[in-house]
Amino acid sequence: MDFAQDLRGKRVVVTGACGVIGRWIVASFAGAGARLCLTDGHAAALAELAAATDLGEGGFTQVADLGDAASITALAEAVGARWGAADVLVNNAGVYPSGFLLDIDAAEWDRVMGINLRAPFLLTRALARQMVDQGVKGNIINISSGAARKMRRSVVPYCVSKTALDRLTKGFALELAEYGIRVNALEPGFAPGSSASPLTAAHVAATTANIPLGRGTSAEDIGNALLYLASSAAAYVTGATLSVDGGNSIGTLAVYQDKKSAL
Repeated sequence: MDFAQDLRGKRVVVTGACGVIGRWIVASFAGAGARLCLTDGHAAALAELAAATDLGEGGFTQVADLGDAASITALAEAVGARWGAADVLVNNAGVYPSGFLLDIDAAEWDRVMGINLRAPFLLTRALARQMVDQGVKGNIINISSGAARKMRRSVVPYCVSKTALDRLTKGFALELAEYGIRVNALEPGFAPGSSASPLTAAHVAATTANIPLGRGTSAEDIGNALLYLASSAAAYVTGATLSVDGGNSIGTLAVYQDKKSAL
């Protein structure tokens, strides 16, 4: 399918635009000719990204702190004032702090749940209301994680937030279906490179070695899946979770017996 033809001119909001996955998402929609509203909490990085990206006619940026409800409201109001309503919302922003449950304080727990779960709820609610008011049969894509189904030691709050996000995805899909608004989740695989959560070379090598398909996630992997969900090719898909992780979330290649291969 020609995604560029299908998505050209569509109004797309992307949160967490300056992260590794965020930049891949932005590049995918820009390449398809969409009009973009990019938002992130880092003003300088957002300005740099916008300068290097074709935002399309009427495209714009908005600095937003997704841990603050007033900032989310301001973002939604900006979308409404400029576009009336978005066609696509990608709830990508998220935080991935490391710490054991016995050591994490309540404020850190609240921060993870606030950005990873509460913000998608508030922004989806606000932009979906605009879609309904404008008669837009829109599309919402939540960026989830295999951590929603596979618990990880030392990042339990993140896992819990993504499990809840998957349920929120299905809840919104159920309640927005009557308005023709589709809601799905996309689970990217292992994609190192985040400045917020840096990983050692040894960690990257060990993780990649245990991915069934033998490599990390690429920009093309995410772009193909994302544009599919956003396009009319997925017109009958809602409440679904699409995992694009090379099989990383279904199991591990690590074995502990002497026999290390199938033959």
